[in-house]
This record gives sequence, C-alpha cells and structure tokens, in this order.
Amino acid sequence: MKALGAINSTNPCLPKTHFLKVPIFHPFFKFNPFSHSYGTHGHATKRAHNLPFTISCKLESSQDVKNKGKSVSQKIVLSEASPPPLNEVDGSNGESGDDPESSKKKKGGPFGVLKMLRRKSLQILSSLPLAIGDMFAAAALMALGTIIEQGETPDFYIQKYPEDHPVFGFFTWRWILALGFDHMFSSPVFLGVLALLGASLMACTYTTQLPLITVSRRWSFLHSAEAIRKQEFSESLPRASIQDVGTILMGAGYEVFLKGPALYAFKGLAGRLAPVGVHIALLLIMAGGTVSAAGSFRGSVNVPQGLNFIVGDVLAPSGILSSPTEVFNTEIHVNRFYMDYYESGEVSQFHTDLSLRNMDGKEVMRKTISVNDPLRYGGITIYQTDWSISALQILKDNEGPYNLAMAPLQINGDKKLFGTFLPVGNINSPDVKGISMLARDLQSIVLYDTEGKFVGVRRPNSKLPINIDGSEIVIVDAIGSSGLDLKTDPGVPVVYAGFGALMITTCISYLSHSQIWALQDGTTVFVGGKTNRAKIEFPEEMNGLLDKVPEIVESTLSKHSING
Repeated sequence: MKALGAINSTNPCLPKTHFLKVPIFHPFFKFNPFSHSYGTHGHATKRAHNLPFTISCKLESSQDVKNKGKSVSQKIVLSEASPPPLNEVDGSNGESGDDPESSKKKKGGPFGVLKMLRRKSLQILSSLPLAIGDMFAAAALMALGTIIEQGETPDFYIQKYPEDHPVFGFFTWRWILALGFDHMFSSPVFLGVLALLGASLMACTYTTQLPLITVSRRWSFLHSAEAIRKQEFSESLPRASIQDVGTILMGAGYEVFLKGPALYAFKGLAGRLAPVGVHIALLLIMAGGTVSAAGSFRGSVNVPQGLNFIVGDVLAPSGILSSPTEVFNTEIHVNRFYMDYYESGEVSQFHTDLSLRNMDGKEVMRKTISVNDPLRYGGITIYQTDWSISALQILKDNEGPYNLAMAPLQINGDKKLFGTFLPVGNINSPDVKGISMLARDLQSIVLYDTEGKFVGVRRPNSKLPINIDGSEIVIVDAIGSSGLDLKTDPGVPVVYAGFGALMITTCISYLSHSQIWALQDGTTVFVGGKTNRAKIEFPEEMNGLLDKVPEIVESTLSKHSING
C-alpha cells in the first residue's frame, strides 16, 4: 500500500484510484493511464502516464483479525476503464450544474401526468379494502339475484313488488326494472362490479405478486455473519465445510448456488407463483361468467311426441355479445316420449328420443335424453327438464280416433293433473254436458260421466272399452309432451378452466417457499434461513439437515494448514 501512496505523491496528476476486488485466481492486474483535459487555468491541456508495474500485497479482513497468523494472499486489479466523469458541482450551494427548469420539464408534461395517473390508479385498484368490498358487493348481488325472480315479464314484477307495499319500505318494481335486476347476471350493475373486481385483481398481481416472484428468483448471497444471524432461523457450525452443507441441502430438494464462501439455496418457488395463478383463475371465472351472461342464448319449449321445431325459433339472446350460428337452423324432431315409474306408481324418470336434422332433412344426430343426461351438438345443449300430457287419443262408438287436447289443472301441492272433456249431445247448446277424463301420468285415465260420477279407469293401449251414458269409449293412447331447455353458453369452458386452475393453484399456494443462506468464515459455517409458511416445521427441518453435516476433525485441519 505504501508503493501506491508513493505513486500518487510523485504523480499529482493522477485522480483518486478505484479498486475492484476480484477472485483470488487473477494472476496479475493492469493499469491503463488516464487522460485528463485541463482548462485554461495554467494547466497542461493533455498529459498521459504509462506506468507498467505489478503489486503484491497482503490485506487483512475481519476474518484475519480473528485468525492472526493466517495470511490471505490476494491480487488487486485496477479498473482498466477510466471512471465516469462527475457532474460539476457549484461550490456555493452544492447543487448540480443541471438546470432546474429542464429537470422540471422532464418530470412534467403530458407523459409525467400520465405516469402519475397510472401510478395513482394502480395504487387505488390494488387496495385490499377495495378488493374485499368488491367481493362483498358481487356476493350481495348474486344473493339478490337468487331471491328476485329472473326473466319474468314487467307485469309480474309490478304485481309482485307493488308501490303500495314496498319491500324494506322503498324497494319496488321500479328499482328492479331500472337497475336490470330482472336479469341480474347480465345487468350493467353486476357486470360493472365484476369488471372493477377484475381490475383490482390485475393491479394487485402487477404491483405485488409479480415483483415478489422476481425477487424470489434472484440469487441473493449474504456476505456477513451478522446478516445471517438476523434471519428467522440461524445456527453456526464451528468445524464444517460449506460444500458439505450444500450437498445436504441438495439432497433435501433445495436448489443450491455457491459463490466463493457464500451459499444461497431455496425450494418451493411454486408457492410464490401460486398466488398469481389464483388471481388468473379468478379472472378466468369472472370472464367466463361475463361471456355466459352477455353472450349466450336460452330458450324453453314443450313439444308433443311426433312433432318438431327449429332451434333458432326457440333460442333468444341474453346479451349484447350473443351471436347466432349455423347450428340455429337445425331441426329437432321428437320421435318418442316415455316415462319410468317407481313401484308406488310415482314418476321416477322421463326420456325423450330426439333426432337432429340439417337444412337438407338429413339426420345428423340421434339420442335419447333424460334428466341429467343432456344432448350436446354444435355448442347447443338440450336438457330434459319437464313433461306434460298434450293429448288423449280415443275411439267413440268405434269411430275415430279423436285427439282430445289435455290441459293442466290447478291442484294443491307439486302433483300434476291433466284433464279433457268429450261433449255429449248438442255441442252448440249453452248447457252442454260431456264425459270428463283425468290423468296424473301416462299410465291410467280416470273417467267420469255427464253428472260427474266416477265410472272407471282405463289404461292407454289396453283396447278395453267402457260404456258411459250410452257411448262406448276406448282409450287408444296418451300422448306425452317433452319439456326441453336449450342453451348456448360459450363461457362454460372458460369457467370450468378457471375453477380447475383455482383448485390446483390453491393447493400449490400451501407449499412453503424456503430460503437458506450460509457463509464460510474460517472453519465456521454460519447458516440462516426463513420461510413464508410452516413457521414451526421449518426450524425442525433445518436442525435435522444440519445434524447431517459432517464435522471436520483436527487432523484434517492440520493437513490443510501444512499444504497451505
């Protein structure tokens, strides 16, 4: 170090020297001359000095103070490039020579305003209270959508929520129709809350989660024992090798990195990535729900056996994103409708045999559907949801058959009852009488005479006649009607993908992201670490791993010192 001082004293033109520490295996260092330009204050304009030389010296570090007698031989490399020029400083006020007005212009202007607005917007959107409030608002609207009947006519809401008897003293049909609560899940209020929640999730991901991942992926080495002792877990191994520590950690599934006497290891990085996956999954669910609400078609139809309908005549758009396809021209024919029954006679299941035909009349698909077993074709799903009896086919006095339309009758409870009427005598008489026929299902028909007295029961297709008021009646068939729900929902795959990703990423998020640092100081290895989860298990795991680190015996130390 004295030699360097002599050089600087004999060469006053040399600037302050910058030293760069490099690994011990550099065998030499180079010194390139610095060129200086001087002003007009009496100095030379250009001067260059070529000083080739080599310096060997001994440096004492904090470890050398602890271990007197051990010398550390290092080489010093002077930077081959001249240091960057420093800004001129005004000695009067200590401020840089840059014009304050120019710096204000750089910070101001439209770009500066946009940056400030962007920063403020991200700060507001990434607020946790805002996200929680959005979630509660969305949950409240969804609950309200299950209470308020959806898709009914305005007259229904006027009668159900009249102004003279408002709910909670203020809620009437006007609120429902004005806010679109009659179609809650496609209303602007609900979609706006979802959009705000999605923006909040994206802002949180951008400002919080992604930076955490970036930091977690960096190899951060600690070069002081004091920094390692500040970790959640810390321990020192008095006679150990840092290479042995790295080997033990690698066997435990850690990614290990060594740099000189320092070690860094981590595992469970997927646990850091999982929150981002959770946010993406939630965004997928909300996006799929929005597409379903604003871009789907829905419709219901009750089709008697033997008839058909066109898909496009049944489906109605649910939002502004709904767009029909060529599949809407498909014709659906009801080949057969039938039911299964329990031993008690109650209906257990009902089935519909459907044929799908294209515009040329060619059958493109055929399937028998039932409850919980729908038909899917070209993005359209057809569900079996209901049933009824559309007509009763009879013979009267060996004439016919006649088709008598069956109508649903109002009864107490959830039981179904259908009825029809066969006029007897002068049908133009205002006091016309006839035979009444009632049916609960397709199994049997109950008959009553013109006075309303019970006459008997007959099964369809039994061909067994019954005489009522001089007329012979035969029940040929009871024609069922299939209740079908049709829908196209392009958001379903997105929602399913979102829920699948949510389940996976939620499980992954429980993985602990653990980080370990170690430093070799002489024969002592300082080890420290931390984890974001499993705070109790992590020290136990670390103690178990460190117990496996082999101890360096005294003879090995002596041998190393002799070889050195």
